[in-house]
Amino acid sequence: MPSTRRAAVLGSPIAHSLSPVLHRAAYAALGLDSWSYDRFEVDEAGLPGFVEGLDESWAGLSLTMPLKRAIIPLLDAISDTAASVEAVNTVVLTEDGRRVGDNTDIPGLVAALRERGVEKVDSAAILGAGATASSALAALSRICTGPVTAYVRSEARAEEMRGWGERLGVDVRTAEWSSANRAFAAPLVIATTPAGATDALAAEVPDAPGTLFDVLYHPWPTPLAAAWSERGGAVLGGLDLLVHQAVLQVEQMTGVAEAPLAAMRAAGERALAAT
Repeated sequence: MPSTRRAAVLGSPIAHSLSPVLHRAAYAALGLDSWSYDRFEVDEAGLPGFVEGLDESWAGLSLTMPLKRAIIPLLDAISDTAASVEAVNTVVLTEDGRRVGDNTDIPGLVAALRERGVEKVDSAAILGAGATASSALAALSRICTGPVTAYVRSEARAEEMRGWGERLGVDVRTAEWSSANRAFAAPLVIATTPAGATDALAAEVPDAPGTLFDVLYHPWPTPLAAAWSERGGAVLGGLDLLVHQAVLQVEQMTGVAEAPLAAMRAAGERALAAT
């Protein structure tokens, strides 16, 4: 085993990534002085060359857009969780030289909800239909016992979400984006849309709503999250997801039994406050 160990997050663009802050905070709290974690601007074209250039000092990689699917052909194996959504955000480089992919976004989302006391719901709503929406559906397959309604902007997106539902064993129903305020009657709403997409819905949040999980983290809170909180609902943000998925990455890459969740969250909060 090399005396120094390396890990990094890859993606494009990557300058905004909080992963180095979170992983480095974990290493510091765990006393892993010989570990380093960096970020590299890598696109799909550059990914094979980067991966082939890794030496035995490398322990793992975090992948963000647009690499979560592009990495799969370069791996020796992927977990069932990653295969379920055809997306890998974590690669562990084993001592025998194998590259093993996983997806920690899905269990990370479940863990973040569990931390806030949301363990089972009888229905849910998803705002949006992009890559994050499929991970949200996979998470809901573990905690939602009834239908999930996806609010989307086109029939093509609706068909895509219904297809993911069939694949994941979730009863997915779709509705037009123009009726997205109806989502707020659900006990759990997961907003997976880009910044600004839900701003106009903030004025339509009812009193005493359920739980909102808005996957954005900067700027925070979003208008929707702020309105939700003001009306008495529970709110989770993108930092909750980032921290919980990073906790699982640290555990897989380093082999520690329990990553320091509190220290990682505090580091993320400080970094966001400084932006």
